[in-house]
Amino acid sequence: MMIKAPMAEADPFEVHFADPENNDLASKLAAIQSKSWEPQMLTSEVSNKILCLSPQIAKGEKRTSPLKRPRENMTVEDLGVKKRLIEPSSQQMRTLDSTQTSIADHLLGYRDMLYPLRTPDTSTSLRKVLCLHLLNHIFKTRDRILKNNGRRSNENEGLSDDLRDQGFARPKALILLPTKQSCVKYMDTISSMCGLEQQENRKRFEDAFDRKDDTASSNKPPDYLELFEGNVDDNFRIGIKFTRKSLKYYAKFYSSDIILASPLGLRQAMKSEDRNPPDSDFLSSIEICVVDQADALLMQNWDHTQFILDHLNLTPSDSHGCDYSRIRGWYLDGKAKHFRQTIVLSAFLTPDLNALFSIHMQNIAGKIKFTKEHSGAILDTGVHVRQTFSRFSSATLVHDPDNRYKHFTTVVVPAIQRLPQASEGGLGVLVFVPSYFDFLRVRNFFTSDAASKDIPWGSICEFDEVSDVRRTRSHFLTGRCSVLLYSGRLHHFHRYHIRGAKRLVFYGVPDNPQFYKELAGDTLRASIDEKKIHQSDAEVRVLFSRWDALALERIVGTKRVKKMLDENLGDNFEFR
Repeated sequence: MMIKAPMAEADPFEVHFADPENNDLASKLAAIQSKSWEPQMLTSEVSNKILCLSPQIAKGEKRTSPLKRPRENMTVEDLGVKKRLIEPSSQQMRTLDSTQTSIADHLLGYRDMLYPLRTPDTSTSLRKVLCLHLLNHIFKTRDRILKNNGRRSNENEGLSDDLRDQGFARPKALILLPTKQSCVKYMDTISSMCGLEQQENRKRFEDAFDRKDDTASSNKPPDYLELFEGNVDDNFRIGIKFTRKSLKYYAKFYSSDIILASPLGLRQAMKSEDRNPPDSDFLSSIEICVVDQADALLMQNWDHTQFILDHLNLTPSDSHGCDYSRIRGWYLDGKAKHFRQTIVLSAFLTPDLNALFSIHMQNIAGKIKFTKEHSGAILDTGVHVRQTFSRFSSATLVHDPDNRYKHFTTVVVPAIQRLPQASEGGLGVLVFVPSYFDFLRVRNFFTSDAASKDIPWGSICEFDEVSDVRRTRSHFLTGRCSVLLYSGRLHHFHRYHIRGAKRLVFYGVPDNPQFYKELAGDTLRASIDEKKIHQSDAEVRVLFSRWDALALERIVGTKRVKKMLDENLGDNFEFR
């Protein structure tokens, strides 16, 4: 999506922030409170389906202009950004590519956006257009404040709503990222686009954050290399400040324009010095919140991200020197969260991200969610083995872990016990458990249950010592343990190639389809090539329920998943 030329329509910044009453603010707030959203379906070059939700207002009132398909060959000049940004930004992206074009209108129109189509190939394009939008917002806000400062200095200029141009605190943008190296990428883009040659504390920032020479193994997949190359420290925060001539790193939060942080680092800053309640006043006036690589943040501790989002746009406990005569009315009324634009980028969609879309995206400008059809990871394993997907009954999400555990211990474990003993080595059953809580439960079962004591087994997870992981993997390869429990987070952080696997059990469906390709494809293919098992005997078994629909769709494909979730069409589905 894209906007028209600047002369053809009003500036979205002015429409959204400066004159909300003329944009049917009361009607839109009432619609949001009652969860009355008007849907509109669109398509684009990068997405089969774009769900656009706008606050549903009464008939006869002015409605938001209908969204239109983007036109080709868009340039930075077509976006209506500040003139000072056009030249440096054009050097970074002269013509917008298909990814940038598909989201440009939504970004500059201040709509909330959930974009679960991020890939290593599109990450740079997304980052550039995001940073351009952030800088445009920061500079327009700053220029309006400076202009009104001049008006206030005029003795004849009295107090007016036209002069209400600020929030409670200076920070206007928050960027949540998984690692310090990802922060370096954003800062490099911001510094190259802002057009400011003078940069204070840049050397200090590079010394603390940038480790481009720390490279990961080249045999890892692209998504792993993007996330784990360079400085992978996930505990950081930094504020940056713009002046007329300089960009300052390490600005104090209350003097910053943009805050870049990991959820862990920012949460620790909020709770430092035993603050109770946490100090979140510097987040009270955030108007754009970006959550990039949300799939990686899900693997860290999603509770930290939720904590940060819960503390955005709260009424501050202290004035911190703000001028209340300059604060916009909707800040004073506690409506700031309805003006905040929340942008979430992820490699895939999960229930947690859907919950974020429903709970934290409450923007009067509306919100959009990109989706696409999936062909299925089962087609990309590169090996023709039996892949059986077994559905178990689970009426409610709350009872899903118990139902899954019951199915595994009463159906899958007895099936493992009935497997014929190999002439060389062990059974070679690799059990992949995506959730750590499920992993602990399964490990306790093998530890204490009498029915499993005749099965030699081992387990490896992200909290084990490297030496223990190496020893257990060796035992699995040689057959000393027939069953190996393997946690999803350990695979996320290391992408181990588990040798000796002959049969694979997915205790749950992995959210990342790349995991399925690596385990069901690369791992079993290696065992077949090494003659540890014949291709006809190798197999994959996946346990799923109706609550795994999003992850299952990426594994089996959009067209197949509907039939597999239909309880009238059987419980077992086999593919080769």
